[in-house]
Amino acid sequence: MTTSVGDTGQATSARTHRPLSPWLFLLPALAVVAVFSLYPFLTTAHQAFTDARTLTPGRWTGLENFRDMQDDEQFWTALRNSTLYVLLVVPCTVLLPLLLALLVRKQLPGVTFFRAAYYTPVVASVVVVALIWTWMLDDRGLVNGILHALGAGPVDFLGDAWLLLFSAMALTVWKGLGYYMIIYLAALGNVPRELHEAAAVDGAGALRRFVSVTLPAVRPTMVLVAALSAVAAFKVFSEVYLMAGPTGGPAGQDTTLVMLVQRTGTGLNGRVGYSSALSLVVFVIALLLMLLVLRAGSVRREEGDR
Repeated sequence: MTTSVGDTGQATSARTHRPLSPWLFLLPALAVVAVFSLYPFLTTAHQAFTDARTLTPGRWTGLENFRDMQDDEQFWTALRNSTLYVLLVVPCTVLLPLLLALLVRKQLPGVTFFRAAYYTPVVASVVVVALIWTWMLDDRGLVNGILHALGAGPVDFLGDAWLLLFSAMALTVWKGLGYYMIIYLAALGNVPRELHEAAAVDGAGALRRFVSVTLPAVRPTMVLVAALSAVAAFKVFSEVYLMAGPTGGPAGQDTTLVMLVQRTGTGLNGRVGYSSALSLVVFVIALLLMLLVLRAGSVRREEGDR
């Protein structure tokens, strides 16, 4: 069979242009990322080293904004609250959804309803959920009404700085349970049933099978959930903002880092440069936090393989 010169030229042209084809398909998505993510990030990084304000571009000031953070009490308060959020929320969002996934995975009557019920907070608007929790925790709300019926005094959930912060943490955990439960359900579906059957034959009980079979099998998923929840908890905004208000609770004691960024950089006299420096600090800490969690997970995996 012979091949004409024209066919050979077309084949050569197709091979030449073929490497560009994937980039042509990716071009629209890359353009969106460049315009709405990369360009704002680079602009924020540049403004972090200026004294820009809302209506003025500002001038280059170097590390002055970062030196101002060292003397800013609001920054240290916000950093404390964001760090506490990570330390208390992440363990709950790693363990509780796993236990919930093990529960709804059982073939029990009505389990489909409970799966949908647990996932409902995920699809619900955070504004609506926060308002419901605020009404429930109000002095005349449902929770204090139950406490009053039991003979206990009213608890100032929304007036005490610590109780307000812990209430926002509880809201974050409750709203994320269904989302991480779905992730764990997918991971549990890949655990070989033969491993559980072999452990049961060896006399292992339910708790022993959970520790020896289930946990090692879903450990990569636990690391993923820990990384996602850690970054989300450190960058928390909506829950605390809606429950504590724009001022960040009593005397601003419940302000988080992202709330401080929003408060500092908005308004006619907003300190855009200082707010950009805060945003850069949040980005660096969140990135390091995610890398730390992933590194810890990889070390545990290497130790388990040994």
